[in-house]
Amino acid sequence: MHIVCLDLEGVLVPEIWIEFAARTGIPELRRTTRDEPDYDKLMRYRLAILAGNDLGLPDVQKVIAEMGPLPGAREFVDALRESYQLIILSDTFYEFARPLMRQLGWPTLFCHSLETDRRGMLVDYHLRLPDQKREAVRRLKELRFMVVAAGDSYNDTAMLSEAHAGILFRPPANVAEQFPQFPVTQSYDDLRARIDQAFAACRSR
Repeated sequence: MHIVCLDLEGVLVPEIWIEFAARTGIPELRRTTRDEPDYDKLMRYRLAILAGNDLGLPDVQKVIAEMGPLPGAREFVDALRESYQLIILSDTFYEFARPLMRQLGWPTLFCHSLETDRRGMLVDYHLRLPDQKREAVRRLKELRFMVVAAGDSYNDTAMLSEAHAGILFRPPANVAEQFPQFPVTQSYDDLRARIDQAFAACRSR
């Protein structure tokens, strides 16, 4: 069996924190794993800024509810699932992702969870497990699945390396330069072609 593992933000939907930063006028929240590859440091930074501005989970969810998938993402996902199993491996949170998953046709999602207080303020986050993207791909391989993975940023490169084949999708220039072993794609048509080619190459080995 063949499984495609995709990142969510930057691949199928806009970067949630960047959208939230634009709508709230807080530029500091534009930082993502593209800028700060240490995820715990990045999340503590985000939670502190939200607390300092008295913004909680309902405020973030309101922005997410108004977002939608990137143009062509739903069609890409639907077509991909006709040929392969699909799992979304993301460093977002279930509390954020639900309205986006609905718009994408409810693909399987592995991500993390948030903790709030009684006022709905975000007080902590909980990883499903450390390095979950790499670990998920590794376990799938142990189950004898052939895995092709695609993502756009630093926090995706571990799963791209662990998969039988990894592909970058619209990465920033610094990520593409630092990881030249991964082919770079800029459109869903190109990404689909690369996925098909990768599985064909794996089968021929």
